[in-house]
Amino acid sequence: MKKVLGVVGSPRKKGNTNVLVARVLEGAHEAGAQTETVFLNEARIEECDGCHACWKTGTCKRKDDMNDLYPKIIGSDVIVFGTPVYWYGPTALMKGFIDRFVYFNCPENRTKIRCKRAVLAVPFEENDPDTALPLVEFFNKSLGYLEMSIVGRLIVPGVTVRGEIAKKTDCMREAYELGKGLV
Repeated sequence: MKKVLGVVGSPRKKGNTNVLVARVLEGAHEAGAQTETVFLNEARIEECDGCHACWKTGTCKRKDDMNDLYPKIIGSDVIVFGTPVYWYGPTALMKGFIDRFVYFNCPENRTKIRCKRAVLAVPFEENDPDTALPLVEFFNKSLGYLEMSIVGRLIVPGVTVRGEIAKKTDCMREAYELGKGLV
């Protein structure tokens, strides 16, 4: 059974990012996948200080919730990265989470992430779709470096009010169908 992990990097509960990621996971679940959602605002994730202890010992020296998330990441077939655009990049929650992917950069851990598929779910306030370009490039570079493949991008401009994305029926249909196609 395929496993799809949704990672919500927005601090807003039931906000547009949460709704968008949930819709992708709904499609995946209905197609037979096992799904799980992680809310980064509920996790205590310390910053990576580049010590590379994870390269030497296979485990991160930080004693935080990221150590519980590594097995979820490793056990997933697909990761849905959900973040709104904050100052033309991901939220601090998502950036801190991705920073800790240095764990996967050493030879012993690289095979645990290589070839995993990823989806970007990016709602944001501004109306210009190009607003998301720096954020998308951040993910392209970061995930590409780890040899992951981005198989879907949901870029949704013009949503500000909590949950209003649910009214964008075309977007919700696209998210659902993308989720189904992951399985």
